[in-house]
Amino acid sequence: MTSQEIRQKFLDYFKSKEHLIVPSAPIVLKDDPTLMFSNSGMTQFKDFFLGYKTPTAPRIADTQKCLRVSGKHNDLDDVGRDTYHHTMFEMLGNWSFGDYFKKEAIAFAWELLTEVYGIPKENLYVTIFEGDASENLDRDQDAYDFWKSHISEDRIINGNKKDNFWEMGESGPCGPCSEIHIDLRTPEEKAAVPGISLVNQDHPQVVEVWNLVFMEFNRKADKSLEKLPAQHVDTGMGFERLCMALQGKSSNYDTDVFTPLISKVEELSGKKYTGILEDEKDIAIRVVVDHIRAVSFAIADGQLPSNGGAGYVIRRILRRGISYSYRFLDMKEPFLYKLVAVLQEQMGPFFPEIEKQGKLVAEVIKSEEDSFLKTIENGLIRVEKLIQQTIANNQKVLPSEDVFELYDTYGFPDDLTRIIAEEKGLTISEAGFKTQMDKQKLRSKADSAQKVYDWVILEERDENFVGYDQIESETYITRYRKVENKDGEFYQVVLSSSPFYPEGGGQVGDKGVLENAVESFEVLETKKENGLIVSLISGLPKDAGALFYAKVNPSERKNSQANHSVTHLLHEALRDVLGTHVEQKGSYVGPDYLRFDFSHFNKMTEEELALIEEKVNHKIKESIALQEFRNIPIQEALDKGAMALFGEKYGDNVRMIQFGSSKELCGGTHVKNTSEIGHFKITSEGSAAAGIRRIEAISGDKSEEYFKNLEKQITELSQLLKSKDVVRSIEKLIEENTSLKAEVDALKKEKAKGEIGEWKNAYEQKGNKQLLVKKTSLDAGSVKDIVFQLKREIPSSVTIILSDADGKPMITVGVSDDLAADYQAGAIVKDLAKEIQGGGGGNPGFATAGGKNLDGLENAYQKALSI
Repeated sequence: MTSQEIRQKFLDYFKSKEHLIVPSAPIVLKDDPTLMFSNSGMTQFKDFFLGYKTPTAPRIADTQKCLRVSGKHNDLDDVGRDTYHHTMFEMLGNWSFGDYFKKEAIAFAWELLTEVYGIPKENLYVTIFEGDASENLDRDQDAYDFWKSHISEDRIINGNKKDNFWEMGESGPCGPCSEIHIDLRTPEEKAAVPGISLVNQDHPQVVEVWNLVFMEFNRKADKSLEKLPAQHVDTGMGFERLCMALQGKSSNYDTDVFTPLISKVEELSGKKYTGILEDEKDIAIRVVVDHIRAVSFAIADGQLPSNGGAGYVIRRILRRGISYSYRFLDMKEPFLYKLVAVLQEQMGPFFPEIEKQGKLVAEVIKSEEDSFLKTIENGLIRVEKLIQQTIANNQKVLPSEDVFELYDTYGFPDDLTRIIAEEKGLTISEAGFKTQMDKQKLRSKADSAQKVYDWVILEERDENFVGYDQIESETYITRYRKVENKDGEFYQVVLSSSPFYPEGGGQVGDKGVLENAVESFEVLETKKENGLIVSLISGLPKDAGALFYAKVNPSERKNSQANHSVTHLLHEALRDVLGTHVEQKGSYVGPDYLRFDFSHFNKMTEEELALIEEKVNHKIKESIALQEFRNIPIQEALDKGAMALFGEKYGDNVRMIQFGSSKELCGGTHVKNTSEIGHFKITSEGSAAAGIRRIEAISGDKSEEYFKNLEKQITELSQLLKSKDVVRSIEKLIEENTSLKAEVDALKKEKAKGEIGEWKNAYEQKGNKQLLVKKTSLDAGSVKDIVFQLKREIPSSVTIILSDADGKPMITVGVSDDLAADYQAGAIVKDLAKEIQGGGGGNPGFATAGGKNLDGLENAYQKALSI
């Protein structure tokens, strides 16, 4: 049974059990402050469990892309070193939202595994929650009783809280669970050691394949448990492990989930995969084929590699793959990007994003490979210098601070530093490196540390967003909670009627005030969390239950929504001018400016940028009224021509924003008419990543301010030039400057000719060699020309010129070709540069150095005379 057939059978089975089959959510989470990535199948349904949203159907099933590389669920360091850990994996899951519970979930799982997939019953074991007295939780007797009707009691195992009480994180939905484990060993191995003794013992052939979670609690911030409004089922079956079981393999990497990728790596690298766990080559191949999946789908879902947040995690995964292939597969050129085509063929039918975004994904990965391979090459030079310094100091251990700097600042893999050091008979201090890593983690943790207390519920009221229609409203605080971070103590509040737009869709959250006749509090930010609009305020009201007035900062909202509306017009104009391959890949919309990232593979020309501006400003002048479709079925919006962005998760009902022919799904705030935007001006265009261009622009008040400043500058220039024709006056200045520069250059050459004649006669004979040490005020260019001429004309010579031109110390060294084997210009200049607190370099025949200490030239002069 192929992996594609296995996946389809799962979906077909649950469809027959009246489950709605939904597509996978993006692997990257954009509107959840508690998670960067979907790390389990239930992530996209979290609001349903908490009661914040109504599920689209009481029964749902899907296959969800997941990523576990940070925080509590971190499998990165295990990947490649065993047969079953992965960064990205698929989670086959079925859910019940207040519909069926333990009995049906257990029956469905057993029927699918044993009858549909045909797994022998004697190969299966199940676990149930044994209870936990510290939390006053009883043994899951219901699950035990239901399992007894399917499997013999001696195959039902009690499990502790660690294994059989599932929690999403520090807080959130949770509950007891039943795991299904499968024994994939040979008959001889089973006869020798009972499978029941190997369950949950990290045995590579006795593995958990499915987890049935019975959601009935919510873990609060104070660690207490409260009952959820309804009982739910959340199951997750590891697709890769299931394929291993059904295809009779002993490793996930031997299934057809990975073998096409492995074959391509073999073809590109010339290395043969043998599947040996300890073989570094095989570990590298497993790392590469695992990591390319995670990185490719993250990029396809809209997350580009970067130096922060989720983008940094993706870059780290990719660089780990490049590092392994560089060291153990001898791949010194980009090649991982060539694996994307294999993924498209394998997974495109189930995940259309990899099919549609494949070209972009490959371009981004290739660019990252190019960049990191250069980092490795530059790092090798730095490592060599570090090794030489260590040897010169008669040390055997590389300094931990320097090894960590190579890793942290320059991205050079610490294990590669270790390998190179060991080749030279040196080591690195593992404990010292760990200490440096721990210090950095503590710094990062201190910067981001935040303690969030539990919600205090004041009064059950409807909690509504009214910010599309008004920027002020009467309101009550329905709940609040304290937040402590490095900046102090604050409070998050949820309002019954909130005009504050929560950060999302690229648009910044609203700021403003929350006040009444007695008190006033600054609203510092507004975000969305678990379906709630949460505003951060500067303190806690004395009477939190009183009536308040919520007021959005009007000028910031006005400018933000102008910038948001203009991004829609910009998107349409880009597609008109550059082509329909253009798609939004990220945006920032604030009151001061907008940033728009889009797929395009070439730098835009000045003509294209001018045409874009012209088209957008034409739409602004047309005074196009906003057409807003606030809550329509998504298919209706798509039928109307609305653009949906890859990497975004849309509900069944959506909001569509239309300005004439521009139609997009969007939750942001917008102007009522394009004329309110005023004017649009592009301030920059550049590369954001491979295949991604970035435009920054301004509109509204900021655009007006821009042109006022421009006008002011022109007026000041006109006054300085004493002419209204600024352009002609500057052209005249340039002509005069060019003429004067030519005169200066001619004078310099004349002066240099005079110096050359004098310097030729000033060489000091030292044995059969000649040395010239001279001070001058000539500029660097003139000195360079003279030194090259002298080292050609004066045989067996070393020429050292010390210049104080423009008040800056400069040392230039030339060595004639016949002495190049004995005297290195670079070594001489490096030694002399110490006297002027500087540094430099060059080649054996010519080198220069600049410095900070002008007075040090005299010491350098005396030192040079002794050569």
